[in-house]
Amino acid sequence: MPPLTIALGNYGLTKPMKQAGADLGRLDLKFVDVEQIVPMMRRMCRGLEFDICEMAFTTYICARAAGLPFTAIPVFVTRNFHHWAIFYNEKSGIRTPKDLEGRKVGVNRGYTVTTGLWARGILQSEYGVDLDKITWVPTDDEHVTGFVYPANVDTGFRGEPMKELLLSGVVDAALGEVGVEAPEIKPLIPDAGNAAFDYFRRTGIYPINHGLVVKDSVLKEMPWVASELYRTFEASKTEYLKDLEGGGETSWDKAAVVNAQVVGDPFPFGIEKNRKALEAMTQFAVDQKMVPRKFAVEELFAPVH
Repeated sequence: MPPLTIALGNYGLTKPMKQAGADLGRLDLKFVDVEQIVPMMRRMCRGLEFDICEMAFTTYICARAAGLPFTAIPVFVTRNFHHWAIFYNEKSGIRTPKDLEGRKVGVNRGYTVTTGLWARGILQSEYGVDLDKITWVPTDDEHVTGFVYPANVDTGFRGEPMKELLLSGVVDAALGEVGVEAPEIKPLIPDAGNAAFDYFRRTGIYPINHGLVVKDSVLKEMPWVASELYRTFEASKTEYLKDLEGGGETSWDKAAVVNAQVVGDPFPFGIEKNRKALEAMTQFAVDQKMVPRKFAVEELFAPVH
């Protein structure tokens, strides 16, 4: 049988399992060359090109609603807080989160991007913002083809640089990596790092970014793959955490070190350790009209033992 193809980003967390001689147990994996993981997610959603693929978790929720034939295992390879990811143009007159109501707010890349889901969820649950009173302006389409946008999404500016939309006043604020360094562009939530940690202490929610999915055909033929993958990622994580305090070079590594001081394990795996974040994501996806119903957490994952 040919090896299973896997598209996986290059992080400190994944490096040990990608190294030659790594103990992969029963797994025979062919690691696809990955420069940027986002295009790989799109290829998985649109062409099922890989047996196993890293996947933005909000994209995965939308993919499940669309009936795409792959299933997650409870391994989460990137995560961080998103209070930092809301910016506004000072010339707009916006000063507080509630001031976003009645405005146009850009979303870097697609409406369903995971940072967008978390940022909107924070605005709604923490600051009382009515998301339906905002016009959302994404700059790209969605990974899942056929996605039906809510009525308050304006897709007329897809392909436009977020930087230009924000500086020109086409949008009054924006979510995500906006790519702007200008005095009039300000973060909406002051002291976002401490605000995020306060959010965690009060709610227990440690936001998830990317998970891992496996083709249903693979799981049907070899159901043991789910558990072997889980074991392999746990072993890779153990090796990574041994070296993490030495300081990694990437922003993910640096964030993990900082987050660990508050959350403990910076990369918890399994359903129970992540239930609060998963419940929040599935609820936010419904609130933001990405999916027609709230998924039960257990139905999103293949069983692992």
